[in-house]
Amino acid sequence: MELDPTEMVPVINRIKRAQGQLAGVLRMLEEGRECEDVVTQLAAVSKALDRAGFAIVATGLQQCLVQGDGDADPLDVKKMEKLFLSLA
Repeated sequence: MELDPTEMVPVINRIKRAQGQLAGVLRMLEEGRECEDVVTQLAAVSKALDRAGFAIVATGLQQCLVQGDGDADPLDVKKMEKLFLSLA
């Protein structure tokens, strides 16, 4: 299943923000910043990436439902379930 790039714009934006946050974490480490501050920012990056992953899986599931003929292919359902659980 291919994802519609127009539907992925919010996900792409979220990942770009996470990329910027991650660059900030690297700078913090290089500058010897406080552990608590670094971990807090790293947790924010992780959460942003998790949300992006869930959004991708949710969009994939939605596309399967919309594009399907009413009968979802069991293989696709299992694949999407595995992807979803890989983020949990």
